[in-house]
Amino acid sequence: VNTIRIYNLSPDINHDECASIFNIAGIYMMIDVNSPKPNESLSRDKPWESYNHDYLERTFKIVEAFKNYPNTLLFFSANEVINDVPTAITVPYIRAVTRDLKKYIKNHVDRPIPVGYSAADVREVLVDTFNYMQCTLTGDATDDSITDIFALNSYSWCGKATFDEAGYNKLVDMFKDSSVPVFMSEYGCREIRPRVFDETAALYSSKMNPYFSGGVVYEYTQEKNDFGLVVLNSDGSAKLKTDYDNFSNQLAGLNITELQSTSNSGDPTPFPKCSSSLIKDKGYPKDFAKIPSPPDDGLAELIKDGVASPKNGKLVTISNLKVKQVVKNSDDSVLTGLEVKRLTDGNVPTQTSVGSVTAPTATGTGTTETPAETSDSAAVGMKQLGGFGFVMSSLLTALYLI
Repeated sequence: VNTIRIYNLSPDINHDECASIFNIAGIYMMIDVNSPKPNESLSRDKPWESYNHDYLERTFKIVEAFKNYPNTLLFFSANEVINDVPTAITVPYIRAVTRDLKKYIKNHVDRPIPVGYSAADVREVLVDTFNYMQCTLTGDATDDSITDIFALNSYSWCGKATFDEAGYNKLVDMFKDSSVPVFMSEYGCREIRPRVFDETAALYSSKMNPYFSGGVVYEYTQEKNDFGLVVLNSDGSAKLKTDYDNFSNQLAGLNITELQSTSNSGDPTPFPKCSSSLIKDKGYPKDFAKIPSPPDDGLAELIKDGVASPKNGKLVTISNLKVKQVVKNSDDSVLTGLEVKRLTDGNVPTQTSVGSVTAPTATGTGTTETPAETSDSAAVGMKQLGGFGFVMSSLLTALYLI
């Protein structure tokens, strides 16, 4: 695993140690700027009320908290806000938040960090949402309201389904001409237990790899919704589930050399010009002129000058990388000698045994711990590939972290 998605973060607490450990291990972070708390996300019912100064100021504080970590891969402007035609009234506001975040990043971050949208796999609105989010109002890539990345939360592949039965063939048809990177920001249907994750092999196969940039298994920790790969106990111990074993084995079975050799063919697909003809459902918004401006004059000033007294994160030295907590395999045997490995390059699966599980593991011999030396950190791939290239062959899982 080389990337995690992190939901429901607070900009008011310090994340330095956690981000630094991820960086040492070669793990990128995809950051959701919203949370389920009041006025910390767009309202599906009345987005014009939730799109306000206080809401946007908080999203900018999230940017400030994570912008200096070299392993921050991207920010999500919203997650599954649109789940049917009526809630599509929010789509102009999602583009507005995307624009505001991108402008803020340009003004206050010393490197490009892409901003994406994570969509629910609701086929009746998926294509219209995709077309709305990736089209250009200016005729080219200078339009800051274009999403940099389009991500999909999809649970259509369950158990031993086939490529066509899961509708993955239709997803390829939908996104094969995309102008922006597309990947699965959540996957892992739980109708069949334990989950076998056969879709992982399909996602990184020649059928999908030219069009999809990997995927994120939902989720790391076991919660009430029962999607976890790992059970975290109140005493600090952890137990790997059979789902973890199955996912690990799927990653270990991938042909990483083939994935890494995949290259872009031809010129980038140009952004389509925003037009009502892109939208097929008669109830879906078609008036691109209704993408709202910042809600008040103070917001434009905030984007220009930045939030007051930002709490900027930074990498810190982590001296002890040995795992002190008890960690058990799914068969209750105890894993011993666990330690975070310091990496110089990206994290790729190999056929190395961990406990009783054949699992992906890190490669490399070392990484830096100080902000002054981040060129050798997990983010080396991002710096070399211009901001988003590394996501093209990501092997991902998801994590909740407060």
